[in-house]
Amino acid sequence: MAVPVIMPRQGQSVETCIIGEWYKQVGEEVKAGEVLFSYETDKASFEEEAKEDGELLAVFFEAGDEVPVLTNVAVLGKKGEVIDEFRPGGEVAPASTETTTAVVEAAPEKKEVILVERQEGNVKISPRAKVMAEKMGVPVERIQGSGPHGRIIAQDVENAAQSLPKMTPLAQEKAKSESLAPAKETTGLGGRASAADLISYNPVYGDDFEVKKLSNIRKLIAKAMHQSLQNSAQLTHHMSADARKIMALRKQFKKKLEAGEISQNITINDLVCFAVIKALKKFPQVNTHFIGDSMRWFKKVHLGLAVDTERGLMVPAVKNADDLSIEGLSSQLASVAGAARKGNVDPELLKPEAASFTVSNLGNYGVEMFTPVINLPQTAILGVCTIVPRPKDLGDGVYGFVPMMGLSLTYDHQALDGGEATLFLKEIKDQIENLTI
Repeated sequence: MAVPVIMPRQGQSVETCIIGEWYKQVGEEVKAGEVLFSYETDKASFEEEAKEDGELLAVFFEAGDEVPVLTNVAVLGKKGEVIDEFRPGGEVAPASTETTTAVVEAAPEKKEVILVERQEGNVKISPRAKVMAEKMGVPVERIQGSGPHGRIIAQDVENAAQSLPKMTPLAQEKAKSESLAPAKETTGLGGRASAADLISYNPVYGDDFEVKKLSNIRKLIAKAMHQSLQNSAQLTHHMSADARKIMALRKQFKKKLEAGEISQNITINDLVCFAVIKALKKFPQVNTHFIGDSMRWFKKVHLGLAVDTERGLMVPAVKNADDLSIEGLSSQLASVAGAARKGNVDPELLKPEAASFTVSNLGNYGVEMFTPVINLPQTAILGVCTIVPRPKDLGDGVYGFVPMMGLSLTYDHQALDGGEATLFLKEIKDQIENLTI
C-alpha cells in the first residue's frame, strides 16, 4: 500500500522548511532507514529517513522549494500504485493510459534560463517567442536560446520573464539601441522598467567573475537583517571597560581548571556574559521585546549568543541564564554554540523571540569597534570588541597603558531613550571592571 512521506515539524514555531537535496530518485527502491532527502529550518539542517521499504513513486517538491510542515512531499509504495490522493492540496493528475509513475517520471523539468550580457548580430528567435517577448517586455538580446542552433523559444522567454524586470515599449527600444538593461528599482506602471530606469549592463571588468546563488540560510539571514534595520530606529553607543579585573579572573579560573578544581573552561566571553546578566537585572527595561504599541518585559534573562558557523550566523538562546552560576553559564553557552555549529541545535532556541537580549563577541577577530544589528523583536544587542592597551589616568597625575575592552550597544530608540541606554552600557562597564563571582 502506498504511503506518503511528510515534511516533519521541527519545533512548534517552525511553519515551513526548505528542501535541501533529494538522495533518492523516482523509481528507485528504498530501504527503511535510508535517507530520502535533507531539509532546513531557518537556521538548522536535518535529514529525513524512509520509515519503510518501497519504491519512490513520486516527488512533489524540488530542492530549494519551501514546503509547509506536515505536507506530503513524496510517496513510497509498490510500482503502479495510485498516488493521486497524496498530492498536496488534493490535486489530481490528468487521466492517462500510462501508469501514474510513468506520468511523474515523464514530467519535463523546468529549464533554468541562461542570461548573457548582450548578443551581437541578429538574434535567432521563433515568431511566437518574439511576440511574447514584446508583450512581456523581455530584452531578447540577453537570452541564450535553448532551441535548435541556439534559437530562442517561447519557454526561454517565459523563464526570462521571471528573472528580468519587464520593460515599457520605449524602454525596450532604448535598451536595444544603447545596450542598456533595467535597474533593480523600477518606476513604470505595473512595476515595469521605464526608459529612465535603464542602466548599462556591458561588463566593465570583462568576464573574470562568477555568479553564485545565495544559500537558503544566507537568504534568510539577509532578510532578517534587512527587516531589522527597516523596522526599527537603531542607534549605537560605544564605550570601553578596564579589562584588568576580568583578565585576572580568567587566569584564576584557568589555574583551577588545570588543577582539577573545576571542570569547565571559563572564557573571557563567559565572564562578560555573566556581567551583562547582572546589568540586565538592574535595568529590566533593556531585557525586553518591543512589539509596536507595547513592550514585553521579562522576569528572567534569556541570553542570546551570536555564533559564527559554516552555514551562517546563528543566535541560540540560553534560557533562564540569570539562574546559573558562572560554571553553569559557561557550560550552557558552550553547549548551544557547539550545537549551532554542528547544525543540530533545537530550532526553538533559534527563534528571535527565544532570547530577551543578545551578545555578539568579535573580540577574537581583533575588531575594535562595530555596530551590531538588533535581533528583533529584542530591544538591544551588545557587541563585545577586542582588548587593546589604551592610556588611562591611574591617579595622582600618573598615566599608564591599560588593557581596555570595547563595548558597542545597539538599541531601538523606539523602546529606549539615549540616557537609559547609556546608563545601561555604563553598568555593563562597571560590572566588568568590578566583577565578583
